[in-house]
This record gives sequence, structure tokens and C-alpha cells, in this order.
Amino acid sequence: MKKQTELIQPEHLCPRLRWEKLFQFLPAWPQPAARTGRRPVDRLSLLKALIYQRLRRMPFLRDLHTLLWENPPIATALGFDPYQPAPSLERFSSFLRDCPHPVLQQIRIQLAGMLIQEGIIAGQHVGLDSCPIASAVRENNLKAALRHCRYDKTIPPRGDPDARLGVRIHYPNTGKSRVEYFWGYRNHVLADLESELPLWEITEPNSVGEPTVAISLMNAAQERFKPPFQSVSGDAEYDTEAILKHIVHELKAKPFIPCNPRNAQDKTGFRREGQGVVCPAHLPMPRRGRMTVKGVTYIQFSCPFHYGRNKPDLLLCPAGHPKFASQKGCNYLWRITDSIRDQIPYGTDVFKEHYNRRTAVERVFSRLLAVTIQEPSVRGCQSVRNHCTISHIAVLLVALAAHKLGHKDKIRFVRTFVPDFLR
Repeated sequence: MKKQTELIQPEHLCPRLRWEKLFQFLPAWPQPAARTGRRPVDRLSLLKALIYQRLRRMPFLRDLHTLLWENPPIATALGFDPYQPAPSLERFSSFLRDCPHPVLQQIRIQLAGMLIQEGIIAGQHVGLDSCPIASAVRENNLKAALRHCRYDKTIPPRGDPDARLGVRIHYPNTGKSRVEYFWGYRNHVLADLESELPLWEITEPNSVGEPTVAISLMNAAQERFKPPFQSVSGDAEYDTEAILKHIVHELKAKPFIPCNPRNAQDKTGFRREGQGVVCPAHLPMPRRGRMTVKGVTYIQFSCPFHYGRNKPDLLLCPAGHPKFASQKGCNYLWRITDSIRDQIPYGTDVFKEHYNRRTAVERVFSRLLAVTIQEPSVRGCQSVRNHCTISHIAVLLVALAAHKLGHKDKIRFVRTFVPDFLR
């Protein structure tokens, strides 16, 4: 039976034209389609549908599946046959779970590379930060009753065994912070501060800290794009010797990372005199030799009452040191290895100016939050990694399309570019 011609063809519908203008800049799928088995669904079309889900801020895959059923022009713009049933909900879930993560990373890298070639991403001034991604498990729902401790890190949630326990800080009021525990992951980002676009991203469980991922982020971006790094900014979490040395010696850039008070030794009341140290009780401290920790050498000085030649019988320290009874008094480490922090101009106007530019990373995450990066509808490390990478692809794709179509001032209009500026 001959198929009846439709009165209005899908290519004549306005929504299709707008989304096709956007997706024409999406790179082709890197892998060829399978030649055996049943006919697969086009993976590039599945990726377009998931990007469309992000830009329309649909938190659940079921909402996307329903829209494709009810809106043939959009299904056509995404590459599906409008006269055939839309892909099932399980098909989208399987794509997020089984799609090799390096394939999606390759598409993201191609988009970032094109933005660098167009001069949108300069890569001179970059910033480091991370975003918490809570997993959709019962342990994160405070209304759900559990038989075991909700925040026992030795008992991963049954709904997502890959998730790990972490913390996130909220600021409900001015000057007040609140710490919350959650099970999930963190999306670590190296962002370009001038264009406010992500340059590289890695998603890891909460057990992998920010300092652990920072060097791999910078190395991956350096090897792939070779950007002319001039400065690297970050908050106090990245204040480690390894990260600062890598920025200065390997990247030949300037670090603008403030000192972390937790890494500094409490020197209140101590005073150096010649080659010795005087304790808060105004007594010379005996030297106990040298110690080397992580390549840094110190001279150790200890409490004169516990380690001195003439140990007086005292119940309390004359200076009231809290560790006198519990940890055998105070301890002072005199560092003799040169510190990389001596090369950083803390407190100067130049340091403050560059560090204040780090707030661009917060705006990068605000746009990623607008495309539901913190609302994964899937579980498991592989699925969450793919979910986060697709969110980054959506942000980079909008920036590239806006630049190519003559809207250079709209490269950061993630949610409003397609409906308001694509005509």
C-alpha cells in the first residue's frame, strides 16, 4: 500500500530548523555502526537526544522519551524517523551505561579544540574547581528510614556501590556555612577564565580528592591542546607542594592559590634564636634531629620538659600548652628545604587581582547546573561520567554554534540560545 503524503512535511516545521542549526556543529560519531546483530539505533541521534534533554532541562529520561513520542519535528531534528516509534526508555539508559566513556570524551575534545582554533578559548588563564554530584540513592534521602548508619563510609549504598561518601558546604545565611554529607561523585573541571568555558573535565567518586585530580587535569589539557598557560587559579584545597611545583616548573605558569591554614604549622609563641628555637614558656627547646617527609627536610625541636636533660616534675606546662599531658608537649619543625611558596607573592595586589578572577569557574558551574549536571537520572560511575560529559558537550556545542552563526556575544547563553536567537 502506498504511503500517504503528509500535508506538512517535518522539514517545514520551525522547531526542527532551529535544532538542526545547532546540531550541524556536533562532530560525527567516532565509531562505526555494528555490522552484526539487529539494526542498532543511531548513537549520534541518541547523543543529540540527550543533549536536547540537557538544554531543555529535563531531569528524567522518561520525560525525553515522552516528548519524542508526542513531538515528531523534534524527533526528526534529532535524527529519528518521525513515522517510527521513538527509542525506548531502556535504550537511553543502556546508552548512558554501556557507551564507552572515551568516545564521548573524544567528541568533547573535538568541540574544545574547535573553540581553541576559533580563538574563543585562549587557555592563558585557567582555574581549577569541582562540583558535587549526588547519587539518587536512599541514603541521600533524609526522609527514608534505614536500618544501618546513613553515613557509614564502610557500607556503600546498595543502589549505587560505586558512590562514595563526601561533603558539600552550603551558605544558608551571610557568614554562616553548613556542612552536609552525601553519597556520590565529583566533577573536576579545568576552566578557561576568559571565555568562562570548560577546557577539561574528569568525574571521580567522592573518595578521590581535588588535589589528587588537579595534576592529571592540567597534564591532559597540556598534552592535547598545548595551551599557553600563564596562570592557574584555585581555592585553598589545591594548596599542596606537588601542585604548586607542577604549575611553576612543568607548566611554566604562575599559581594563584591561597595558603591553606590546615597545611601551616602553628608557630604562635615560638621564637627562633640563632640555630635554636624558644618555646612559648621562654625556654630553649632541645633538638631531636632531622626528618624528611615527602621530599621536605625539617629539623625537629621538642618540649624541654619532656625531652630536656633536666626534666622537672611538672603537672602542667608553664605556658599552658594543651598537648603537654596528652602528646608530650609542643613540637616545632624548622624547615630547611626551600619552599615553592616563597616564590608566590601572597598579599600583593597582583595576587589578589588574579585570585578574584577565579570566580569565573563558579559561573562555569552555574551554566553546567543549568543543564542538570547535578541531577543524574542514572547510577554507577560509568553512567554518571557519561552524564557529566554530555553536559559539558552541550555547553561547548552552544558556544561553538553561537560563534559560527554570528552571535559571538551569546556563547554562554546555554538555555536561551536555541529558542531565543536561532531563527
